[in-house]
Amino acid sequence: MSKIISYILIFINLSVYAQEKKYVVNTVAFYNVENLFDTVDDPNNTWDEARTPNGEDRWTEKKYQIKLNNLAKVLPQIGSDFTNQHPAILGLCEVENRQVLIDLISTEKMKDLNYGIIHFDSKDWRGIDVALLFDTTKFIPRSAKTYPLKVEYKGNPSFSRDVLVVFGFLNKEPINFIVNHWPSRGGGQPSIAQRYKAGELNRKIIDSIMDINPMSKIITMGDFNDNPDDPSIKIALETESEIEKVTSSVLYNPMEILYTKKYYWTNYYQGTGFMLDQLIVSGSLLDDNSKLKYLKAGVFNKRWLINGKDKGRWKGYPTKSMVYNRFDPKGYSDHLPVFLYLASEIN
Repeated sequence: MSKIISYILIFINLSVYAQEKKYVVNTVAFYNVENLFDTVDDPNNTWDEARTPNGEDRWTEKKYQIKLNNLAKVLPQIGSDFTNQHPAILGLCEVENRQVLIDLISTEKMKDLNYGIIHFDSKDWRGIDVALLFDTTKFIPRSAKTYPLKVEYKGNPSFSRDVLVVFGFLNKEPINFIVNHWPSRGGGQPSIAQRYKAGELNRKIIDSIMDINPMSKIITMGDFNDNPDDPSIKIALETESEIEKVTSSVLYNPMEILYTKKYYWTNYYQGTGFMLDQLIVSGSLLDDNSKLKYLKAGVFNKRWLINGKDKGRWKGYPTKSMVYNRFDPKGYSDHLPVFLYLASEIN
């Protein structure tokens, strides 16, 4: 019932500032797809050897195809409860290379959805990257580049995942998308500083965009490996959970209230939920006079994405595709997808 009320309120909000204007609503989503590797051994990456037919995970072509098809079941449905269509924009992380993205959008459930790919190989020591999928009928990219994130791994200089920045036109309106996958919490205390550094890099990128146009529309998204109220997000990235406190430079994080007040989560560990996956927007997307407006954010937490009673100690966790090197043919990812709705004014 609460979901229905939320959607009614969206319609009311649109009608209030629409008057005689017309809007189309699109979904922007992000999903950590949990180690989407092909079966080919990359000679330049020792970490992917487990994801080969003879490797530790016994990663066969059959398992790979099941994984692709399971993800293809999830992705088109994100946000569709309201829009009745697939996302216009999909940020992804934990993808091995461009080929796995080609294979993903070529699956039966996605091959007719007009998705294009923006991807760059990063220097990440695990050999995983971020990427952006976009509906070519709705979004026209104009530029794309990456920013390296230098970190330390086991005391040695290394790289985490690149930050991907894409500028283009969504329903003819200019907008910037930033896709992230910040250093893992598995790195312990040192990783806290690494994620703060990632937040500072994001802030630097956003400031450089706003220096050109203070009213630039920006969405930064990703698996930040921190919660919305952690310093890397609140301080380094400069976010607020209340719209009234958002300024031209301070960002709005709708995921913070979902996490702190409504107890939503996207990742579960040792009985605790974490909101590691987030979408954060610039104040310009909150402007009533804008032709492109933020409406609402959420977590795509369908019951079939979460383990039931039959999973024992893993009950309530996202249904992973791999558990201790054992493949679950009904698994998806150890994270839940997140999304937001954007309303575009149409003539």
